[in-house]
Amino acid sequence: MNTSDREQGQSLLEYALILILVAIIVIIVIYLFGPYIGNLYSNIIQSI
Repeated sequence: MNTSDREQGQSLLEYALILILVAIIVIIVIYLFGPYIGNLYSNIIQSI
């Protein structure tokens, strides 16, 4: 495969944008479900 530097930079940018999107989704999920997960762990620890 003979790709130019521009095509390699373009694919790197696409991977970076996907990574940023996944990171944003993970942060939102943690923000929304963080208290629920914390309470779940607390209940498990108290029951032990």
